[in-house]
Amino acid sequence: MSIRRREIVVGAVASALLAGPGCRRTSSTPRPSRKNQPPGDRLTTAPTQDLGPGLRGTGTIFPITGGSFEGARLRGHVLPGGADWLLVRPDQTAELDLRIALQTDDGAAISMTFVGLRDMQAGGQGYFRTLPRFETAVPQYAFLNRLLAIGRGDIGPDGPVHTIDEIL
Repeated sequence: MSIRRREIVVGAVASALLAGPGCRRTSSTPRPSRKNQPPGDRLTTAPTQDLGPGLRGTGTIFPITGGSFEGARLRGHVLPGGADWLLVRPDQTAELDLRIALQTDDGAAISMTFVGLRDMQAGGQGYFRTLPRFETAVPQYAFLNRLLAIGRGDIGPDGPVHTIDEIL
């Protein structure tokens, strides 16, 4: 198995995970320069919805109100209506569960989900790892339906940067 660096969706979808309680966040995160890598992404969220403590931990929902994404093979915007669900377990590991709708610049609808983990004990130096999945009925983007990917996120001074790499 090999991992080929191909940014499918970079940065945009992860920004809400760390926006903090009760805030509306717009994040524009620069990335290191790489060949064919576009310069940045944004995601906006509404105020968080606190679910409070539960059997497995404390839950928070970050409603997604919009944003943008760019990658080597597609670019467009994030549609309102999705959400990041965050569950902070007693061991300070956060379980991530995201569901959003994307629309490419040429009008294609794409569903994106991911589950992942984040070490909350690392504070501002933290990172997270995700397992993204995509679904679309548009033939031009059918490769996304078969794509296996891993995502990694680092938390920098301007917020999280999420890079998704295709597994070949």
